[in-house]
Amino acid sequence: MWQAAIEDAILKVKANIIKHPGKLPHITEGQCYEWGDNDDWIEGFHIGMMWLANEYGQDPFYKEAAESYLANFKDRLDRHVALDHHDIGFLYSLSAVAQWKITGSEEARAVALSAADTLVARWRPKAGIIQAWGKEGDPENGGRIIIDCLLNLPLLFWAYEQTGEKRYYKIAYEHALKSQKFLVRGDASSYHTFYFDPENGHALRGGTHQGYQDGSTWTRGQAWGIYGFALAYRYTKNASFLDTSRRMAHYFIEHLPEDHVAYWDFDVPVDSATPRDSSASAITACGLLELLELIGENDPDRNVFEAALQNSMESLVKNYATTDLPDAEGLLKHGSYHVRGDRAPDDYMIWGDYYYLEALVRMEKGIKGYWYE
Repeated sequence: MWQAAIEDAILKVKANIIKHPGKLPHITEGQCYEWGDNDDWIEGFHIGMMWLANEYGQDPFYKEAAESYLANFKDRLDRHVALDHHDIGFLYSLSAVAQWKITGSEEARAVALSAADTLVARWRPKAGIIQAWGKEGDPENGGRIIIDCLLNLPLLFWAYEQTGEKRYYKIAYEHALKSQKFLVRGDASSYHTFYFDPENGHALRGGTHQGYQDGSTWTRGQAWGIYGFALAYRYTKNASFLDTSRRMAHYFIEHLPEDHVAYWDFDVPVDSATPRDSSASAITACGLLELLELIGENDPDRNVFEAALQNSMESLVKNYATTDLPDAEGLLKHGSYHVRGDRAPDDYMIWGDYYYLEALVRMEKGIKGYWYE
């Protein structure tokens, strides 16, 4: 099952490269992507899929395609194009870091380190956070974090390993601790976002931007937490991060519907028109794979996590993948971007495509993503 799904996905990656040379996908509606410039937070996922395809089949077509974008990503950094946000890791871990790890390119390494410096510049020492959105001093977002940032921290841990400069590690570690303390609730559900006083770091309130309401659990945010805290443990060996990832995974699994693929929020009233978020389940699958590698063979959670992974991935392949749509640009149907904002509530999500393919190739061949060594 996994091999057939991978082969279908990789053919679609190739078709997108050929149909849209030099362009990058943006989220739109109408069961397609809008192809344009490198000016959003999501473009790295397209490059990441090229590297996964290269690693899976050793086809130089994908390697050459991925490498062709490095100058574009370097130029974006140099000109600071639409980078007033924390999603630098999403952009550069899957492009520049991946290229360095696979090819040994010193140019790619230099671009990745420059990206890490750009992310470090978002550290706000008074608040003790990496500011999620906006410029420093932004009246709405100056003291705001969001759970997504956990997947940007591996860029800083990688930069520390490369240079030995402790500032990278310190900032990533402290931000992970703050996220753990304030974004994860006592029952292991999560806030999407949290606000602090930017002048002294005092906690103000939890909230949401894309979830159902401030106190609900946005499923993609929960997924970021599962994978993100597992990766934080891999880098720091702080056992509390592994425990947090485990507890968040249990919460996610226990709140799934019968087909094992999440709705867009765990607290939203469900009826026949309620949107799913297949991307949240794809991210969680990667998080479960990470957890399964980190825990012992006799760990009591192993059977639970293995069953949840199998059930979710089988459902994604059978019920949500576009294997029945040979001309589709996306790999997974029924992803949601911003349901409350009525922005692509039921469509292809490029990050969902990436994590779906990452999970598949890891299950089939043991090939990991590019968040870590």
